[in-house]
Amino acid sequence: METESEPYVRLASLRQLHQVMADMNTARSLADTLQTVADGVVTALGYELACVNLVRADGDLVVAAFAGNPAAEALITGRVGSRESWERRLTMGEHWGDLVFIPHTEGWILDDDDVPQWYTDGPAPRFEDEWHPSDRLFAPMYTPSVPGGSGGELIGVLSVDRPRNGRRPGAWGREALQMYAFQAAIAISNARLRANMQRALVRLEREQQALRASEESFRQAFEYAPSGMAIAEMGGDQHGRILRTNDALCRLLGRPASAMRRYSFSDLVHPEDIGTLLRTSAEGGRAELRLGRRDGTYVWVSLRNSVVADAADGPRFLLTHVEDIEERKRRELQLAHRASHDSLTGLPNSAELRSRLSSRLCRRPAHAALDEAFASHDAAFGPAVPDLGDGFDYRPDPVESYDGYDHHVHTVAPEEGHDDGTKGLAVLFCDLDGFKSINDRFGHNAGDAVLIEVARRLSRGVRDGDTVARLGGDEFVILADGLGRADAQDLAVRLRNEIIQPIRAEGRAVRVGASFGIGWAHCGMTADEVLKSADERMYVEKRSRPKQHRRAG
Repeated sequence: METESEPYVRLASLRQLHQVMADMNTARSLADTLQTVADGVVTALGYELACVNLVRADGDLVVAAFAGNPAAEALITGRVGSRESWERRLTMGEHWGDLVFIPHTEGWILDDDDVPQWYTDGPAPRFEDEWHPSDRLFAPMYTPSVPGGSGGELIGVLSVDRPRNGRRPGAWGREALQMYAFQAAIAISNARLRANMQRALVRLEREQQALRASEESFRQAFEYAPSGMAIAEMGGDQHGRILRTNDALCRLLGRPASAMRRYSFSDLVHPEDIGTLLRTSAEGGRAELRLGRRDGTYVWVSLRNSVVADAADGPRFLLTHVEDIEERKRRELQLAHRASHDSLTGLPNSAELRSRLSSRLCRRPAHAALDEAFASHDAAFGPAVPDLGDGFDYRPDPVESYDGYDHHVHTVAPEEGHDDGTKGLAVLFCDLDGFKSINDRFGHNAGDAVLIEVARRLSRGVRDGDTVARLGGDEFVILADGLGRADAQDLAVRLRNEIIQPIRAEGRAVRVGASFGIGWAHCGMTADEVLKSADERMYVEKRSRPKQHRRAG
């Protein structure tokens, strides 16, 4: 570079400077830009050494590029100087515009700081403006300031050394270096921006690839899942409307995917399970319920909902997993049936009989017994509620005040001795006559065949709502509601006539008789007390008949 004493600047120097600025603005990467900046100081500005110190994220400055001396480049590239040491350097010496010049007479105090530097040798200056080997010249680089705003931010410092002409730069040299640092700051800022954008694009592409892979993985998991899957709307007027189903769910319900999109789950669920579905849809979670098939039947399923939410918009839709549990439910019903029914005859067993009987009885006596208790109390102590003379009875209702069964209809028994039209719950205790001899003579297989046929005949002889149960051995009990005393007697006769007909067992015809005892259930009794009463009446009836006529009925 020519000195300021010359009346002009050579066009070759300007072309060279222009080319260097163009190169550093078209470099492909941030590293290339930094090295182009350092090389340009040497090739276009006439310095033998140039160093680019770049501000890191933590504020310290790192030697990012070096030009002019391979040995120096290998020694100090990548080394870091503290921000504090650099701040001290930039506030010392002489300020030539934005440039900082620290002459050798002051720079000796910086020899021991942590800023990386290269020491050059040479003779002492012989005239006033000659460059000393210990002189230092820095060109700070700032980001372009925002119009109308504050100055830019420091992004780095250009450090130059040993001008080729051996003199300190004049006005033109200082202006050129300052302008070069300004353009270098723009080029570095742009390179950083491009690098950040490239990293962002790479990261975005990776995220998009991951998203596409995740979507494809979800699609395959959804479509090819062995159990049913569905996506349904959540919230709003279309809550629960099915948006998408997989093949497994379509096969389970026998409906094509196009038809499934016309329904919501509330359209498909069994009416008795609608409450369970609504609770599950609102809260997420799981439930067991029945869904309707295309043929009108229902299948038991385990339905599990997951709420898929968006961080900004809240819940978006429901991901529903539907598993066929029909076989498990069938086994559970079979187990429950076995626990409550006799394994030989299929009739309700003793435990189920007591459960059904107890469900009809409460612990308190019926109205008549309570009214009698009130009458006794009034006779002994006076009325519990004073008569106000207005014709109204202020006595508490016996059911609500003393029973605790506000909606319970008390079970009452018809009065013995006359038919007043009262209907009650009749309990017929049946014991087979002559059954033991069949077991002894023909074996247990024949006895089992007799019990099975008796159970069938008893079940055929009662109404649909009545209960026929086997207590064990050859004892059966019938619960028949809504009968008067005459009705119960007629039922016992009909059932006895059915039982005494010949029974085919093990290839032969056998006959058994039957003794019936009729008891009546009413509130205030326990199930065992009712059964005991009917059992006692059965034995009375059995003893009242001659032994030789019992089997014939």
